[in-house]
Amino acid sequence: MDLTEQMMQLARRAKTAARQLSTLTSDEKNLCLEAMAGAIDDNRDAIRKANDLDMAAAAQSGLSGPMLDRLKLDEKRIKAMVRGLREVAALPDPVGRLLEERNRPNGLKLCKISAPIGVVVIIYESRPNVTADAASLCFKSGNATILRGGKEALHSNQAIARLMVDAARRASPKFPAGAVQVVSTPDREAIRELLSLTELVDLCMPRGGEGLIRAVTECSRVPVIKHYKGVCHVYVDSEADLEMAGEIAFNAKVQRPAVCNAMETLLIDRSVAADFLPGLARRLAASHVALRVDAAAKDLLKDPIEGLNVTDATEEDWYREYNDLILNIAIVDGLDQGIAHINEYGSGHSDCIVTRDEARAQRFLNAIDSAAVYWNASTRFTDGGEFGMGAEIGISTDKVGARGPMGLEELTTYKWHCLGTGQIRT
Repeated sequence: MDLTEQMMQLARRAKTAARQLSTLTSDEKNLCLEAMAGAIDDNRDAIRKANDLDMAAAAQSGLSGPMLDRLKLDEKRIKAMVRGLREVAALPDPVGRLLEERNRPNGLKLCKISAPIGVVVIIYESRPNVTADAASLCFKSGNATILRGGKEALHSNQAIARLMVDAARRASPKFPAGAVQVVSTPDREAIRELLSLTELVDLCMPRGGEGLIRAVTECSRVPVIKHYKGVCHVYVDSEADLEMAGEIAFNAKVQRPAVCNAMETLLIDRSVAADFLPGLARRLAASHVALRVDAAAKDLLKDPIEGLNVTDATEEDWYREYNDLILNIAIVDGLDQGIAHINEYGSGHSDCIVTRDEARAQRFLNAIDSAAVYWNASTRFTDGGEFGMGAEIGISTDKVGARGPMGLEELTTYKWHCLGTGQIRT
């Protein structure tokens, strides 16, 4: 069977499953999700063994340290998958909600009802926990999902999906066979073939680096929800609590640098830069963070700091998502310049102001054109779980449709139920 036919069969099974999923009750879906959680919990050793195979191959291929971190499934992350599945089961069913009701003068009753999207393709890199998150959210929202992870996580993704599907089948005879499927071939052409099937596939969501997302968007004939990159900023205002600012900036960069909500650029108001930057630089140097700085920041770092790696920032650096222990730093003259810098170089993902002044904070929140804007909190919170969504299908920086972390509600569309008593249009 050639690749075109393989993808066609995959999509047809998903389409059939999507129609069956729309008839499942909330209790039936939740029963399956609880069974999936139990299967992941009971088979942690099997998942780790599959992940060990992926980790060994990835290390041999020269995958970077931060990307290896994204790939690794340790005890904490497996427990988080289990917890995420159970949290999704506990969330209200997003399907069948009455969103709006209108009664027309002729007696026609119009009800706007939330409904599944249909068949959703998720394309992602490295992070095998996305398999559980994406499958659970799509299933709870009544969507069939086709998962296409990176070749570096193939063993992990297949093991997780197989455990979930087998558990759901045992829990309920109504679980459709094609509800959760993993593309088994690493051939990149499979993506192009799959995303050409406009009559079978309803939506694509790529998760990964800018190169992957642009490649998917350019080849897809079905709608794509995306964020190209996460160039996130923290702006330390002249009215900031500098101790708080240091904790926020350090967390936003160092806690997990390879994710899209990690800070890539730190902006510091000139009036507090001399008091703030050297101390933070010492802490960043101890955590092996390399700095790319403007002239003003470089001048403030002229005194020796053990382990500090400082180079001049280029114009291209301000646009760059590193996904690594590298940080841009610029000194700015006030709030307006900070806002202008973020709106010029940012990617519309997540940006933060640290300040004690509420009026200045509100100005920042209103002026920054990003999906998530923070006042006195790390950008690392732009995450479905941290937003109380149970799990996350992705983060969108689009302005039409979903924006920011996407959970259950963002995986639904709506349709109109039109209830009449024999009305005809004249």
